[in-house]
Amino acid sequence: MSQVTGQLPDAETEDDKAEGTPQRPRPRGWRQRHPRAARGVTVTTTVLAGALVLGALLLPNRVERLSFGAFLRIPAEGVLLAGLLLSLPPRPRRITAIATGALLGVLTVLKFLDMGFYQVLARPFDLVLDWILLDDATDFLRESFGRTGQVLAVTGVLALLVTILVATTLAAVRLTDLMVRHRQVAGRTTLILGTAWITCVTLGVQFTEVPVASKINADYVDNRVEQVRAGLRDAEVFEKQASVDAFAGTPPEQLLTGLRGKDVLFTFIESYGRVAIDDPAMAEQIDTVLDEGTRRLEAAGFASRSAWLRSPVTGAGSWLAHSTFLSGLWIKNQQRYRSLTTSDRATLGSYFRKTGAWRTVGIVPGVRRAWPEGKFFALDHIYDSEHLGYHGPYFSWTPVPDQFSLEAFERLEHGKKDREPIMAEIILASSHNPWAPVARMIDWEDLGDGSVFHGIKEEGKDPKEVWKNPDSVRAEYANAIEYSLRSLVEYVERYGDDDTVLVFLGDHQPVPTVTAGSSSKDVPITIVARDKKVLDRISDWGWTDGLKPAEDAPQWAMDKFRDRFMTAYGPRKG
Repeated sequence: MSQVTGQLPDAETEDDKAEGTPQRPRPRGWRQRHPRAARGVTVTTTVLAGALVLGALLLPNRVERLSFGAFLRIPAEGVLLAGLLLSLPPRPRRITAIATGALLGVLTVLKFLDMGFYQVLARPFDLVLDWILLDDATDFLRESFGRTGQVLAVTGVLALLVTILVATTLAAVRLTDLMVRHRQVAGRTTLILGTAWITCVTLGVQFTEVPVASKINADYVDNRVEQVRAGLRDAEVFEKQASVDAFAGTPPEQLLTGLRGKDVLFTFIESYGRVAIDDPAMAEQIDTVLDEGTRRLEAAGFASRSAWLRSPVTGAGSWLAHSTFLSGLWIKNQQRYRSLTTSDRATLGSYFRKTGAWRTVGIVPGVRRAWPEGKFFALDHIYDSEHLGYHGPYFSWTPVPDQFSLEAFERLEHGKKDREPIMAEIILASSHNPWAPVARMIDWEDLGDGSVFHGIKEEGKDPKEVWKNPDSVRAEYANAIEYSLRSLVEYVERYGDDDTVLVFLGDHQPVPTVTAGSSSKDVPITIVARDKKVLDRISDWGWTDGLKPAEDAPQWAMDKFRDRFMTAYGPRKG
């Protein structure tokens, strides 16, 4: 019997030869047929694997830190991992290589998330508290680019994430195999790089102002661990803060006595931040609007006082700022927002309603679906984008132009005869990112059902073109803020009376593209009234006369406003 152990399946047997079966050539793979091409592919793949792993190790988590010099560093983690992999037996080494590659992929994804969050919110992604914001981001995509655009964008992002994880894992395994095949060279290289790293740290060697010796991933992981710990503790901290309310036991008849009979309008202007007033590129335009608005309101008998509030957010997260202002609690993340809106914490709206002296309403054109949190804010009636009578076009994200929203408030609530006083929460959304196209002011008599805005939108700019250039983004942002301010000033001038008290403010600073790296979270706040007694109540606040706060005007944390407002307009002592 012939021995066939170890034979290839299609190898020629002795019986075949005996029977005269024609000899068949052994099949050859493409590597044998094209050795030069195969070697080129092998070298290229290895180089790409090395570049990918090195890039993942040195990738910063902020766009502005991306530079050529950032990738010309020695990563301590890479040196240590190389030494570890060379010292392990085959099976543990393979497992460690796979785990290392997967971890690099995860860290790379998190760094990309950080880049996006820094570009919009000027802070890194929170591993505990920010997952809900990804759902909000997909909603924004749908509202801005339609369902198809949303699906394509989400699909593309998911495919990219999977690709990153698979690629970094395969790259780590390939480099590990290469090091093992050339163990002596790899060992010497690891030792040299380790020595160089220690030397660079000791001497403080830098290239293009970036330290050559890097431990970016060790620091990154350490920061993320501390962030997770803080996030897990935050719920307990917030619960203690929310349990304290200075006005919880105040009888209704002693609440807000200084505003009885007045219509109090709390109005938020989207993204109206300090940058609009302080930045030289926008200051002249916005100063003109504020100075002109101050003069026009004074001519109509109104006086005003202004200052600064520090928002808990920047770039986005309007609902967090709104709830901070109204609740008197620092609502800096979605976990706190959910805890707040499922609690019995009293807001400004709650206290106005508790008195029984006001009807509370909300003008919220940015709301386009069910908003159960509206009940928490103690609003007797809510007018969302579907209930303002608007039949015009969206202006990018903005469902209803500000001028129409204010006119709708007049028609639906403020202009009614024989009504009770109103406390209103009004959101002006025309200054919401992406600021193009921007509506413009028209005669109030011509607003109709909003159809007139179709032609106005066609005159506006394409947001895709605007966002190609930071300067054009800043210019359109300023135009949007100007439109919101003019809408509000003209509304008060046209419909305000002796019983009108307007409190308007920005909810947060705009995105970093506009703030140009400023870390300030300040927003302007202004109180407008015709009745002198209303502003006399805050004479000790030290606020600036007019619609524009002085540079050195008082700056309060936004969560402090509720209690100071309630105190100022409560019963007079003595």
